Amino acid sequence: MSYPKVTLKKESIVNNVKIFKKLTSENGIDVLYGVTKVFCANPDIAQLYIEGGVDGLADSRIQNLKKLQDFDVDKVLLRLPQHSEVDEVVRYADISLNSELSTLEKLNEAAQKAGCKHRVILMADLGDLREGFFKEEEFYEAVEKVLAMDALILEGVGVNLTCYGAVIPKPHILQRLKDYKDGVKERFDYDLKIVSGGNSSSVYLLGKEKLPGVNNLRLGESLVRGIETAYGEQVEGTTSKAWVLHAQIIELKEKPSVPTEETGMDAFGKKPTFTDRGIRKRALIAIGKQDVGNDCIFPVDEDIIVLGGSSDHTILDVTDSKKDYKVGDIVDFYLDYGGILSTNTSEYVDLELI
Repeated sequence: MSYPKVTLKKESIVNNVKIFKKLTSENGIDVLYGVTKVFCANPDIAQLYIEGGVDGLADSRIQNLKKLQDFDVDKVLLRLPQHSEVDEVVRYADISLNSELSTLEKLNEAAQKAGCKHRVILMADLGDLREGFFKEEEFYEAVEKVLAMDALILEGVGVNLTCYGAVIPKPHILQRLKDYKDGVKERFDYDLKIVSGGNSSSVYLLGKEKLPGVNNLRLGESLVRGIETAYGEQVEGTTSKAWVLHAQIIELKEKPSVPTEETGMDAFGKKPTFTDRGIRKRALIAIGKQDVGNDCIFPVDEDIIVLGGSSDHTILDVTDSKKDYKVGDIVDFYLDYGGILSTNTSEYVDLELI
């Protein structure tokens, strides 16, 4: 058997998705997009999303959306399209999120050339300061331009929060999306189908506060880990332990816990610090920062301390463990969102669905 590898419990992911589909539906969210970027749009895992009841699949990269073409649901490009990829966007994405007029014009040209219609959601920046129209009049100017384009269909308005500025979604913020929808109706007599109220950070509002006018969420971490990301709370009935990393011990020795000579920068140009715990039993495992960050893995054996590592090695303190580890033994870890993302991206980490 090959290591390192990640195992994924299929039943746990399907259960997570079903819980969030029920929760969103009960709170007026008619359309749930499952975000696939954390597992690089692996079709086998996307199928679990479908079984759980998502209404569409969404990803930030067009390369990933190409893998999802056999699924008969909307495919949504989350990252603003690059000018260099508009031909692929209209081919592989049914909907894209947009905030630049020049890009919208190129998408229109690409869709005309392809003989298709491409749907767009215009993004509003409501204070998080990543993508989106910040000025109201610029938003309405874009609406007017899109409505005049032959090959684009204006699908809706959306927002992204917490990813850059960590702005927590609040009802008064999401109300502004509804105001935009109402403004489009008033100014242009046009009904927007989608009001996309953000990502997993909006989940904490469900069942507590109304999401005014919002009928769509784009959920990634909530589906794969059962977490709402505004405050990091586990949603009842879900699990964050569907993903487990397994790595093999390649060295096991007692050594000092502080380097014995003068220190400088490590392999990543950082100045490391050390805690002197005396002589400790240290295990090297065959996975490193090229595959996953040390702060993204959490030993199932809670008596193990993750000390740090380099590109290809992670160093563990196993002194206090009740298990008598040997070279060749496998150590298991739970993963946070970053850990799931990086291990799925690394070609050196196998994935097994169980």
